[in-house]
Amino acid sequence: MTSNHAGSPQASSGELDRYPRPPVSLEEAEWVWRELTGEAMRPGAKPETVRLAVITGLVRATGTRYGDLLRVRVEDIDLGPARSGRAAEGSVLVRHGKHRTPRRHLLSADLVVLLKHWMVVREELAAELEGSVPRALLLTVHHTHDNGTTVASGLPITRQGLVLSWRRFVHRTNAQYGALRPPLPTRFEQVRRAWVDAAQEHR
Repeated sequence: MTSNHAGSPQASSGELDRYPRPPVSLEEAEWVWRELTGEAMRPGAKPETVRLAVITGLVRATGTRYGDLLRVRVEDIDLGPARSGRAAEGSVLVRHGKHRTPRRHLLSADLVVLLKHWMVVREELAAELEGSVPRALLLTVHHTHDNGTTVASGLPITRQGLVLSWRRFVHRTNAQYGALRPPLPTRFEQVRRAWVDAAQEHR
């Protein structure tokens, strides 16, 4: 069955009342999506920006949390006809929550375009790895160090990596816009909940 984020388990689990920090407005969440998409599609965009835009787009479409995103594989994504001359809708299979309940969500045409761009970027990130490219959709974009050992880019990203990527974007954006707009929260959950709340209201 195909659904959008309004049908995600997170939207009906009752968790919304338990999160202590208020969500941003829907307008603010949509601004984040537009800002990241614009940055990601510019020539020479950093892989981290493209990845964060993909994360934001998938959360906007599915309402899913970081932990569920980490389980999404390349084969869970349907980007429509490979040779299509125009953008088309796609879909993604997400395994929600601790029970990993599978649910397929629609993806808008603009998100499909972004995901196709990310697929090219992720192949380049994993080019230096030995063996096949990992099947995880979201990969690391930097060489990192773990207990003195260098870890190559192109490996599956961790939850902590997603958290740090969002915070880097927040600090950069808040510094760039200063008093021109409200500061973004350092917790992405406050942005995710704006979309989940909006989906609740339209059910």
